[in-house]
Amino acid sequence: MGNIPHHFLGYWGYGAQHELETLLTNVVENLSPNLSPCRGEALNFPPSLAGKGVRGLGLKIWNVVYIGLDGNSPLQQNQIAAISASGLFASPDAWVKIEENNCLILGREPFGKLPLYWTQQGQVIWFASQLQLLLPILQQSEVSISGLYGYSCFSYVPTPLTPINQVFAVPAGTELVWQSDCQSGILQTPESKNIHSWREAPEQLTDEATAITELRTLLKDSIERQITDLKDEPVGVFLSGGLDSSVVAALLVQAGVKVRAYTLDFGDVGIPEYPYAEQVAQFLKIPLVKVAVTPSSIKNALIPTVQALDLPFGDGVCVPLYLLSQRASQETQVIFNGEGGDQLFAGWTNKPLIAAGVYQGENPTGQETFIQQYLRTFHRLGGYESQVYQPDIYAQIQNLHPEDWLLAALDRNECPSLLHRLRRASLMLKGAQNIHPRATALGFAHGLWVRSPFCDLPLAEWTFRLSGELCLQGACEKYILKRAVENWLPSEIVWRQKRGMGVPLTSWCLNDFWHQIGIWLNPEILRTNNHFYPHIAAQIVEGKLGAAIQGRRIGETLWLLIMWQLWRSHVLNEELSKQSWDHPFWLHRWLWRNYKIIRNS
Repeated sequence: MGNIPHHFLGYWGYGAQHELETLLTNVVENLSPNLSPCRGEALNFPPSLAGKGVRGLGLKIWNVVYIGLDGNSPLQQNQIAAISASGLFASPDAWVKIEENNCLILGREPFGKLPLYWTQQGQVIWFASQLQLLLPILQQSEVSISGLYGYSCFSYVPTPLTPINQVFAVPAGTELVWQSDCQSGILQTPESKNIHSWREAPEQLTDEATAITELRTLLKDSIERQITDLKDEPVGVFLSGGLDSSVVAALLVQAGVKVRAYTLDFGDVGIPEYPYAEQVAQFLKIPLVKVAVTPSSIKNALIPTVQALDLPFGDGVCVPLYLLSQRASQETQVIFNGEGGDQLFAGWTNKPLIAAGVYQGENPTGQETFIQQYLRTFHRLGGYESQVYQPDIYAQIQNLHPEDWLLAALDRNECPSLLHRLRRASLMLKGAQNIHPRATALGFAHGLWVRSPFCDLPLAEWTFRLSGELCLQGACEKYILKRAVENWLPSEIVWRQKRGMGVPLTSWCLNDFWHQIGIWLNPEILRTNNHFYPHIAAQIVEGKLGAAIQGRRIGETLWLLIMWQLWRSHVLNEELSKQSWDHPFWLHRWLWRNYKIIRNS
């Protein structure tokens, strides 16, 4: 594999070519090193594209530059740019095409492995595979209040929004099409075309033996498609010891690939996962590298992670995964993961939502709708708006309803049965807008191609033929996947109950990062930003924000805010105000606790 991951930036439309080329050149020359996976190597204008912008397509101008490319990726017909998370360019994950009927097309595949952004400046569309590449194009980068609100509800910014006003994201599984009017030189509003929809099959597969046989074949076919370019070089696999990553490791070993596994070790805090990863590695006879995750390593990697992610992502797993990618990149250029298995096979405790859906069906006038129930599964700041936002922001979000960002994913017309509807929503929301794009971004930051065998279209479409009983049997989630692979892995691994990655955020925040919170979420900086209430961090640690924000939710909520604030200062490059000492975090925590007791007595 010769190439390394790259990004692209380009424009299309009607404008002054000299001005646009000057702007494009300035953006390229002023790139900071963290924007390029190969750390600032010179940009290449692919020979096949250079100078084509004025040829007979009836358009004034277009151009594209690649960033961090050490070899030209093959482009398909009419494509002027394409990008692949896996490095397998036969099926790109995001693309830009120009058709002969004077139209621009920006498209993404349905799993959402790579983002694609655009903004309109006059009669020119600028597009890029990374948000930071578009920021210099804007006259002014302003935070989108809708994007901020979406982030605070979900821990990611829901598409087509971005956290920046006037910059938009192409939704996964969609093509946006711009028609141009050569006579007037005016661009029309883009047409959105749904190129793939997760849809329940009319006939459901109920025979268990048939399902097991078909699923085994589909899993093996998926791996075969993702190893076609590999020679003898070793590949990595992120191995948590959970079912999905263990299945991927087993499939790679069965296919004869040289595999090295990487797992996280949180030490004495959190939920230890590495013993399960060790068990799988020993069973498969593959080497396992343990990556120690300490408060010190998290603190050192925090800002590089924020810059690598490009978008704000509030999940605590992001920095540990950055460290995992960093370690793996020392020994391989291709990393496999088990992401997507939960969405395909109804993982993540769907039982409470199913119960809620059944109740809602029988009690349609209940106090809370099913979509509101689904919104609460994100466990973020939805529902706490009046306590979280300063008055100006609170007034601006009054007409925004986060349920609207869930409606398309929970469409009954596409998936009449509840379990398939929940799976569709997981694919479109938690998968395509959160898990997959952040995994790719963290891999790209270290020059890694990222391959997710569960993100396989034939496999994913097949799962919409499964009857509910084959996905969820009694208390057993992902039943059919477990039956299909039960001879490939130790029984304890296959049949143990699902547990999320135990990132000890609350422990870190209330102990190791206590003083740092006073810097990251400093009241004077928050007051100046005019978004969140200045003393929200103290409210959270005192348990005064809400009854549900206790225990692990304390760390998760603080982390959500920390990642947003660091994104503003290290991606948007906003200037910070002077800090105040009007907060408890400059005290030792035990001293603050005693002070509270005295104050309240």
